[in-house]
Amino acid sequence: MSTASESILQKRIKRFKSIKRGYYSLLLIIFLYIISLLGPLWINNKPLILKYDNQYYFPAIVDLLDFIPGINYPLYEAKTFNQKSNKIEVDFRQLKKEIAMQDNGNFILMPIYPYHPHEDLKDQLDEEYEDLNENEIYDFGEPYIDENKDGIWNENHPPTLPAGFSGRHLLGTDNTGRDVFVRIVDGYKISITFAIIVTVLSYIIGIAIGACLGYFAGKLDLFGVRLMEVFSAIPFLFTLMILASFMQPSVLLLASMSVLLKGWIGITYYVRGEFFREKAKDYVSAAVSMGASPSSIMFKHILPNSLTPIITWAPFSIIGDIFTLVSLDFLGYGLRPPTSSWGNLLAQAAENLDNWHMLIFPVIVLTLTIFMITFISEAVREAFDPKIYSRLR
Repeated sequence: MSTASESILQKRIKRFKSIKRGYYSLLLIIFLYIISLLGPLWINNKPLILKYDNQYYFPAIVDLLDFIPGINYPLYEAKTFNQKSNKIEVDFRQLKKEIAMQDNGNFILMPIYPYHPHEDLKDQLDEEYEDLNENEIYDFGEPYIDENKDGIWNENHPPTLPAGFSGRHLLGTDNTGRDVFVRIVDGYKISITFAIIVTVLSYIIGIAIGACLGYFAGKLDLFGVRLMEVFSAIPFLFTLMILASFMQPSVLLLASMSVLLKGWIGITYYVRGEFFREKAKDYVSAAVSMGASPSSIMFKHILPNSLTPIITWAPFSIIGDIFTLVSLDFLGYGLRPPTSSWGNLLAQAAENLDNWHMLIFPVIVLTLTIFMITFISEAVREAFDPKIYSRLR
């Protein structure tokens, strides 16, 4: 029951919370995103804590801070931990086995799911398969018969099928031995981060430009509309194809190009139209007569009354941004492998259609994510419907 003292925004938020499918979808999206951001602490092939020769190391925590530029991250060499290997970097899972057989005070605590999204497990799979080849049983997931009877993986070897909670790889491995579950989680982080960056930047630019065009109109509006038409005519995919030929695409670069070439245009049209409609109303004339500055009128009076279509557009914008990244990666013009974006996972699955788990699980996660964002958008649209709560009611 709404009280008279509640503001319109409070009423709308309460209305949104009452729409359970949208409200719980928002909570679940936020929870999963936070979990994915903290991925290095629970899905990683590096330990949370390592005590070796009375020295403490925190490799997983260092991985968590990997996004901070300008920091020199340490390389944990195999020789530092007396590990005999043809690789430079230490194998922490093997180190855990070695420490378990020793009684010298060393200690290692691995994450719950000790695999990395970019880790190529093919070498490890070869070793374990060769160990068990006499029994013709493959230790990772489902049994696998070596048709060539040579115990060696080749380019056409099948990935391991999902092993469930009883095996090492929950959703199996792909054709390069990478864990599918880990890559899906990491892909969720990449997709949502990309969508958030594009949406926020598009809204900042679009609201600023649209407000100026709608309020001042005249020649400024004519110039702005022509500018938007020019940017709308630039082929987005073709431009990225050219950039990808001489630049290494990254999340930030793709997000910037998405905002510059198309992201800000749609929201600018929306804001421009709302400002055109609102500036003709009496409260704007009253503010002008009281000597309010144009910026004050635009952002303190008109903008709050124009938020309904702007806010309801946001979830659909996020859906579009997710599909943009998935499409670019799938076509090979986005993030490069071994980056575990959903588009790369689908592209990899398209080349291995015989292995159903490589296709089904990414599609399920992508579909559920889109469904949840759609539920959120429906709830937001209903909660911010001016026919239910407005300044005139």
